[in-house]
Amino acid sequence: MNNSTMEHVKAALTSKAWPFAEARRLHQKYSKKPPAKGYVLFQTGYGPSGLPHIGTFGEVVRTTMVRDAFARLSDIPTKLVCFSDDLDGLRKVPENVPDRESLQQDLGLPLTRVRDPFGTHASFAAHNNAKLCEFLDGFAIDYEFVSATDMYTSGRFDAMLMRALEEYERIMATVLPTLGGVAKDRPDTYAPFLPISKITGQVLQVPILSRDPENGTITYQETDGTITETRVTGGNVKMQWKADWAMRWAALGVDYEMYGKDLIPSASLAKKLCRILGETPPVDMFYELFLDEHGRKISKSRGTESFSMEAWLAYASPESLSLFMYQKPGTAKRLYFDILPRTVDDYHRHLKAFPGQDLPARMNNPVWHIHNGTPPESGMTVPYSLLLNLVDAAGGATSDVIWGMIDRYQPDRAGVRNPDLVAAVEGAGRYFQDHIVPKRSFRAPCPKERAALKDLVDRLHDPACPTEPDELQRLLYSIGRIHQFDPMRDWFRCIYEVVFGTSQGPRFGSFISLFGPCETARLISGKISST
Repeated sequence: MNNSTMEHVKAALTSKAWPFAEARRLHQKYSKKPPAKGYVLFQTGYGPSGLPHIGTFGEVVRTTMVRDAFARLSDIPTKLVCFSDDLDGLRKVPENVPDRESLQQDLGLPLTRVRDPFGTHASFAAHNNAKLCEFLDGFAIDYEFVSATDMYTSGRFDAMLMRALEEYERIMATVLPTLGGVAKDRPDTYAPFLPISKITGQVLQVPILSRDPENGTITYQETDGTITETRVTGGNVKMQWKADWAMRWAALGVDYEMYGKDLIPSASLAKKLCRILGETPPVDMFYELFLDEHGRKISKSRGTESFSMEAWLAYASPESLSLFMYQKPGTAKRLYFDILPRTVDDYHRHLKAFPGQDLPARMNNPVWHIHNGTPPESGMTVPYSLLLNLVDAAGGATSDVIWGMIDRYQPDRAGVRNPDLVAAVEGAGRYFQDHIVPKRSFRAPCPKERAALKDLVDRLHDPACPTEPDELQRLLYSIGRIHQFDPMRDWFRCIYEVVFGTSQGPRFGSFISLFGPCETARLISGKISST
């Protein structure tokens, strides 16, 4: 069994983790015999009409998790294809690229013929494809990149394009009822084949005037009004994207693909078209969309920072990003920077739990799927959220000052600079400056809160004050009860809003232990006296 024992197979068959649930659906399809091509093909697709964004990455990572889970159930070889629809015409100039005026001149051209506004590659598609591959390679994802332009021009799609021409009427009869707008009122304006103009090079959305399935040609009206006949093979046409999706499934023999919830109707249509082409559609899964902090769907053309893969990695580890992708794919999640510290801490919490878990629990642990069953040990001895408050309390001090406090907090590991913690200290410093300082809003305590804070200051100055995090946390609760905070979270919210200018943070007992009781007392006193 490929990388598996019977014990692993048994656990995989009962695991509640969603990648195993998906893998079981696919395994059931091929439980009696493997596909004729000899391997199971997983596919992800994206359109390089804009810079690859974090949703594109999430689809690849999630599909990889299902592929790894499938390998625990079956010896059938697998492949993962990342398909770029780069023969598509440029319909809109993205907002997040330079030299947008020049790109206006390339509207309608295949993306592999659109100039690169960044000036680094032969085309806009080549630039975006390279960015995606660079990012996936950084995660050591095993995939094969496939270009639609290469598939069409090399003849790889020719046989299926000829079959689509033969089934033209059935395809039209299936697609037209699903269309709205102009196409619904004038069905003669829609066509599953989009000729590539021999005059302008643009991908044309024009009616098909006639077709000749025997010779493999269609006739259409060119941009200058001439009636032109062209072959559907050899890269002379591109299929309209819904039909293209089905044709791709059929031509490549795709066995598994996931897609965003907004594409459910398109996927349903593509399944019908795939069957018309004589092939079985893949096992599929839809996932909910990512939303920005305002609850809007993330757009690859709008270019807000909330979905930048590079921006996430400027502050946190790649594995934390993978964890965010793993969590509840069927639930719409807001993707913005406020969730980053918690995600980092959750990742290391799962890592630390892993060694003490039995096999079924391990296979339900997200880090099993992030690391394909062999997660590393966590070197994160101080939570990321606590580091942020440490940086804040230290006035945005240099990492040397922060390391001094960490060494005092863990004297048995003084001087140890493990990679997890080193990266977190540097990332937390950048995150604090970029995303906390601009949003801080300090407030003055009310009389009740001021009395409780002064009580806390006095206790922290007491030589008998505890120094262990749990004891300090109990002290905080005791003060909260004495001053009659109900609910207790109002007391902790008071601390964070008055001292740090934020409404929440890590366990304050851990912060006091790390920063020091006397230092914390001076910090609180300074905030009280300044408000």
